[in-house]
Amino acid sequence: MGRIYDRVALIGLGLIAGSMSLAMREAGLAGEIVGYARSPETRATAREIGLVDRVVETPAEAAEGADLIVLAVPVGAMGEVAAEIAPFLKPGATVTDVGSVKRAVVEAVAPHIPAGVHFVPGHPLAGTEHSGPRSGFASLFRNRWWLLTPVEGSDPAAVARLAGLIRGMGANVEEMDAAHHDLVLAVTSHTPHLIAYTMVGVADHLKRVTESEVIKYSAAGFRDFTRIAASDPTMWRDVFLQNKDAVLDILGRFTEELFVLQRAIRMGDGAHLHDYFTRTRAIRRGIIEAGQDTAAPDFGRSQSPAKDA
Repeated sequence: MGRIYDRVALIGLGLIAGSMSLAMREAGLAGEIVGYARSPETRATAREIGLVDRVVETPAEAAEGADLIVLAVPVGAMGEVAAEIAPFLKPGATVTDVGSVKRAVVEAVAPHIPAGVHFVPGHPLAGTEHSGPRSGFASLFRNRWWLLTPVEGSDPAAVARLAGLIRGMGANVEEMDAAHHDLVLAVTSHTPHLIAYTMVGVADHLKRVTESEVIKYSAAGFRDFTRIAASDPTMWRDVFLQNKDAVLDILGRFTEELFVLQRAIRMGDGAHLHDYFTRTRAIRRGIIEAGQDTAAPDFGRSQSPAKDA
């Protein structure tokens, strides 16, 4: 595909930004990749492993002269970072982000983007429970979806250029409205994470089951919950605070469904339970057929633990 941006600035050097750097290098999509992280330890690690071409000491230094700036920090910090880099953004540059909430990011970042600079919010639907600069790998985005939510008046050429970079990293690109994105993600990611955190919390507080028993007799369902609940706590705190309306809406619907199932169990309504589980089982088949997971034993995790998103 060839080079798309001469200089890319990654602000934040965790799983997503690290994987972007590795994927861009593998495909030759960027001339120079510059990185910044708030933590001195993270910057030192990034330098040590050669995660990017150059690690700098401030967000402004990273953004200056860059053709693409990627905000890969927790969503609650994006407005502050955008304000800090705004005076250093060159005309024609594109600013994007990788946050899993879009309306709040648009509201926080857009006011700081100067005229002549393009802002194209984005969200790669890929990840693992691992975080930090050592957690990235080049194939993370392969056959995953990367959602773009262009703001009103976005330059189509800037959006197309960013989409080209994303496709070059192996992902599929879809555009949608920011509010719709937040509702969809509340269903597919945010509320499931909250439920996982809750179930692990229940096990932690259930005094009749010792910690050793929870670990020793962990069945597949609980193991999946613990994998999800191992995700970065700062990121998920911000997600729930920034997308609270959509999450509370979906959580309310979930609670209603749970009451229906609770009643079916209490009343011994096996037919209702069987019909319900049959309908929901079809969704799993659809995810596999869409290439978004594998039917391999243990979901393929025994082959490549970091592969599962």
